Amino acid sequence: MSDSEESSASVSSASSDEKRPVADEKGGSSSNKKRKIVSETPLEVVALPSNGPLRKDKPIIILLDQATIESMKNKRNIYELLNCDDHRDYCKKKLRKDPNEFRPDILHQEMLALLDSPLNKAGLVKLYIQTKKHVLIEVNPSLRMPRTYKRFAGLMVQLLHKMKIKSSTESTTLLKVIKNPFSQHLPAGTRCYGFSSQGDLCSPIALAKNLLPPSPDDGAAPTCFIVGAMSTGHVTLEDHPYMEKMLSISEYPLSGAAALSRIMGGVEHYWGIV
Repeated sequence: MSDSEESSASVSSASSDEKRPVADEKGGSSSNKKRKIVSETPLEVVALPSNGPLRKDKPIIILLDQATIESMKNKRNIYELLNCDDHRDYCKKKLRKDPNEFRPDILHQEMLALLDSPLNKAGLVKLYIQTKKHVLIEVNPSLRMPRTYKRFAGLMVQLLHKMKIKSSTESTTLLKVIKNPFSQHLPAGTRCYGFSSQGDLCSPIALAKNLLPPSPDDGAAPTCFIVGAMSTGHVTLEDHPYMEKMLSISEYPLSGAAALSRIMGGVEHYWGIV
């Protein structure tokens, strides 16, 4: 993608002087009180046109698990996405937690890898996010992710406060917070598998051949893959008892984005998606 294409793409910032108050606990605007500003640069998001067929049930469902998506209010009364680089002292002194636990950039990298994949552009992927605080988020596959972390962070803060994000050019809902548990959103018959460096080793091609039907159009029940979006820890059967098995996609430790790229690549090769 050229620089000119990217500059005109889905996420554009509005005037930096525009400030949006957050609703108070009683549901009214807090404009008469001290203003709580969600973001200095409110974002506008556009849905990309889908090149694949419209499907009610996607054959591949992916859950990005234990993402660290949490907002905090800075000294200027503006909400920001909590992260280890900008809020190290806040994490240590106020939260009394290791700052390295707060890595929302991992989720950003994984979402870019997934939403930009040929498999998603073919209309075959349904994506969900589960945060460490058990907030469940549904992602529209047509969402074009912000390319920079700063814009991604602004988008996530708006989502946490508004509960949904709509396209700026149409009424399409691109991100929304939905009810737990995740298992109730899985179609009947869905088979679920978790990924961890401690799981059973398999190659991307073997993974696709052993777990998926020969074609995405044969009407089989969907397959769900659960991949971690955290800096430390693993996806576990204790957290997701409906998983059939834990798998590993490489004998080497991989980033979440690299693991997802291998999984998607194996499925694309097996189904002939170029």
